Parts: sequence; C-alpha cells; structure tokens
Amino acid sequence: MIELRVSLLAVALACVPPAFAQQGDGTNTTYETTVFKPDKVEATAERTKSLTMPQGFKVNEFATGLKNVRVIAISDKGYVYVSRRDQGDVLLLKDDDGDGKADGEPVVVANRAGAHGLAIHGNKFYLITVKEVFATDIEEDGRLGQLKMIVSDLPDSGQHPNRTIAVGPDGMLYISVGSTCNACNESNPESATMLRVSTDGKTRAIFASGLRNTIGFDWHPKTGVLWGMDNGIDYLGDDVQPEELNKIEYGKQYGWPHIWGKDGVNPQSTPVGGITKDQWKASSVPMVLGYDAHAAPMQLAFYRGGGSFPAEYAGDAFLTFRGSWNRKQPSGYNIVRIRFENGEAKSIEPFLTGFLTDGNKTHFARPMGLAFAKDGSLLMADDANGVLYRIAYARKTENAATPMMPSGDEMKAEASKGVGVPLALTRDETKTNSPIEIAVRSSSFVAGSAIPQRHSEYYDGVSPPLEWAPVKGAASYAIIVEDPDAKPVTPVVHWVAWNIPAKITSLPEGLQEQPRLTEPGGVLQGRTTRGSPGYVGPRPPVGDADHHYHFQVLALDKMVEAAPGADRDTFLAATKGHVIGKGELIGTYKQTDAPLK
Repeated sequence: MIELRVSLLAVALACVPPAFAQQGDGTNTTYETTVFKPDKVEATAERTKSLTMPQGFKVNEFATGLKNVRVIAISDKGYVYVSRRDQGDVLLLKDDDGDGKADGEPVVVANRAGAHGLAIHGNKFYLITVKEVFATDIEEDGRLGQLKMIVSDLPDSGQHPNRTIAVGPDGMLYISVGSTCNACNESNPESATMLRVSTDGKTRAIFASGLRNTIGFDWHPKTGVLWGMDNGIDYLGDDVQPEELNKIEYGKQYGWPHIWGKDGVNPQSTPVGGITKDQWKASSVPMVLGYDAHAAPMQLAFYRGGGSFPAEYAGDAFLTFRGSWNRKQPSGYNIVRIRFENGEAKSIEPFLTGFLTDGNKTHFARPMGLAFAKDGSLLMADDANGVLYRIAYARKTENAATPMMPSGDEMKAEASKGVGVPLALTRDETKTNSPIEIAVRSSSFVAGSAIPQRHSEYYDGVSPPLEWAPVKGAASYAIIVEDPDAKPVTPVVHWVAWNIPAKITSLPEGLQEQPRLTEPGGVLQGRTTRGSPGYVGPRPPVGDADHHYHFQVLALDKMVEAAPGADRDTFLAATKGHVIGKGELIGTYKQTDAPLK
C-alpha cells in the first residue's frame, strides 16, 4: 500500500504547461489531496467467489494469464478479441464448446506498439494506437489479414495515450482522443475530443469537445444517441471532480478544462483569449449524471437484449471503473449498471463489486474492458492480474427482450446540420434591401487566382492577410470562408470570425486559432467544419480540380451576440436584419501531389 499526501499547489503548477500562463483572477483555493494505491493481490478462486452481484448472476474466469488485457471486441461469429497495451498486441480467444471458458491458449493476431482500442463492423476489424488507426478483414478462422494504416496523424498523447474507437450506427468511426494533461489549454484542437472519421480515414471532424478522456462510449439501442463517461480532473480533492456521464451531441462542448460537473469551476485553469469562466460555462453542456470522483471510468456497453440477461436490463448500460489512486477512500474497482428510462439516464448503481479486499487496502482486479459475448454473457477484462471474467445470468430467462439495434438516423441528422445550404452571402439571413458592395482583397493572392500553399493545411495553414473597404454606418465586420466544391459535405466552412470593430478594415496573416482574439481585441471565432475555432486552410483531396474558396465579408450595424465558438449557422441567425454591406474575394486551390508531411 502506498499513501502520500501532496501539496495541491505544487501538483497544480506541475500540471499546467508553460504555453498559456496563469492569469490573476482572485482565486484563492486550498484542497487536500491524497495518492493512495491499494496493493495488488492474487486473483484466487476464493476471492472470485466473494464477488457480489444481483441475484441470479454468476461469475467465472473465462481466461487467465493475459497480463495487461485492456479493450474487448466481439465478432459476429463470437470470436473474442482483446488488446494488450503493454505488450502491444491483440489476442484472439474462442469458446467453441460453449462451456463459458476460452478454448486453449490465446492466439496473437496483431502486433502494433501502443495497441489499445478495438472495433468490429461486420467483417472489418479496426485497431487504434496512440496516433494511428489500422483496418483489416477478419478471416474465416478469426485471424486477421494484413493491417492497413488508414489514419497516421492523431494528436500526440501526453497524459492520456489510450485511444478508443467504435463504429457508429451511421457507419462512421468514432474516436476518443484524450487530453495531453490533467487540466490545460490544448494547442491541438483535436485533443480532448470525440472525432468522427470516415471508414477509409480520408475525412474527419471534431464531433464534440471539452472531453478530458472519454474511454467508454456507446449508442443507446433505441434512440441511437451517443453516451460516454468522462474521466474527471485529478488533484481537486477526494470528492472533486465527479466522473461525468454525458449525452454526447454534435458540435457541443462539455466543459473541460475550466468547468466540471453541472457548474463546478476548476480553480487551476485560465481560458485563453480573455474568455471568462462564466462565458465558458455558458457554452458548456453540463453532465447528466455524476459518479464518485477518481473512480476512472473505462469501457461502456449497452445491453441490446436478445441475450441471457433478464428483459428489464435491455436498454441499460454497463460500465467498468478501473479504480482510484487519487482518493483516501478508494472508489471504483467495479462494474456499474446505468439505468435508462425512455432513452434518458436516470441512475448509476453497483452491479459487480468485491474486487477491493482487506478493508479496501488491497485489490485483485482493475476492471477495464467490457463487452457482451455472442452467448449473451458479459465479459470483463482485468488489466492488473490479466483475468478475463465472464458474468452470466444463471437462471432461465423468461420473456427475454427482443434484440435492439440503434438506428444511424440520429447521428446522420446531427452531422448533416449546415450541409447543402447556400453560401453565406446568398442566404436569407444576410439579405438586405440595398446592400453596400464591399471590395475585398488580399496581398497574398488576387481574385480568381491560386491561394499560396502556405495558407493550405497541407503546409503552414496560416490565415491569409485580408483587407476591405470601410462601410459607412458599420458597427462591426465579419468574415465567413466557405468551399462549395467539397464533397460530400457542401459547403465546407473554413473560417467564421465576427465582432471585428468598425475601425478595423484589415487583418494580418496568421491569426490565432482560438475562440476569442486579444489582437485584434475582442474578435470572436466560430466552429469550422473541422470542428475547431479559427482559420482552417484549404485541404482538398489530392488530384481534385480547383476548389473555390469564398472569403466573404459582412458589414453589420451592431456587434453580434453569439458565443465564442458558435457555428456558422448560429452566427448567421444572429445577423438577420443587421447586414448593411457584403462582398467577397474568391481564390482557388488544388493539390496535385501529396506533400511529404
């Protein structure tokens, strides 16, 4: 057993990177924090028998000696795949005789450094490491074909290297990318997010942000809505912050690193660009349910019915908690049941407990992977002693629930918002009786010509310098950059910026990519199609014909009331009836050859 009390101030300073210095705001907070890691003991048969679960369920060892077993995925044929992070491989296990135990020794079917998240869709198998995603086919005997890399440039990991991946009901890959730190302003907008990626890896966008490390997520089998459990911030005390159950929706921001829970404020952090924590809170979605701080949520799986569990469990979710190390009284080390009613989460209650032993001084499992097997049992991976546990309903199930499969309609509808609409200058929101035509130009390119490579995401990705003619009576200006030639998402939004003061009629090259600018002061930037604020340069598919990029400038008779990070449509709705002038500069871009980087 290791127990250590440390200074919150020292830990907090160690956790904040130097890139964004802390600003004085009057915060004066003291917490007591504990590092307590219960000793690991052997997973004996006697200890396994002491586990507690609801009446009618039983647990047995499906496989042992698996070492650092992490994520579980089950194929349509019932093949069981598990990743091992420390060993950097994927194991295949089978139970062909149906006795509830793996047959023989596991078979290594893939080797990749940092192997962690697994996903299966039909006959396709996906494996994710820290920065790469691989795809392959499942062969007849369960072995895997040659792995093909489809993504190579996910963000570096830092504190949270354990990427997870799943195929959504809309046929898209969803990837959880954890934060690089405990609580900081990330420099890479894809860190601390949920990404939505095409199955060939060629297109991706930030689906949701402000998620510190949502390892476990799944779709409700009736509603098709995505739910996930986020790991909370450390070193804020024994009971802060709670682990967060979130309904994860397209374009939403979930609070991290500045706001936690429903309205909790992180005293360690400072938003960039002069954004206040109240403003950050107003733009954040509060958690739906909370659970004991530091319990460490891992893999989440909905029970879709059709298995051996009683019908009352259908539509509920199960989740592993790996267990705390930052709490005097340990939390987690268990499996919980998340009860849902009419598609909404109502409560979190214990399902399988007892891995903590000797008065919570020791443990014999740290629950990690979780998945329903083809026979309807629930498999749980323990990455401490390397055991794969099988939880089954031991009685005959009467009136078993009809199997449910989530529809992809919800996810498709969310991701299609703002797709197939006219360019900003021709939309109803920007119509005006007698608009003043604004001359727009750039020192980087002239109208109708090629945009220099440095402004492309293939290269430097810096915003081009822009200038425009002043408009009499304007209180502010706004910029929207769109590409109507992109497919299948049209138009692609590359930049949304507003509340440019009336006295400013030019912007320099290379503006910051953050929700609010301090130079020019107070300018707000919104969500692009990539899902991040600030300018995103051209990045058309290699070999495409010229794409046309419309740099559209609006003159408005007021400052616009839209929150930092708002999307194009939200911003445009706030401009209706206030546009007094508009103009555009069109540049082209094509990428003939793939760049070296």
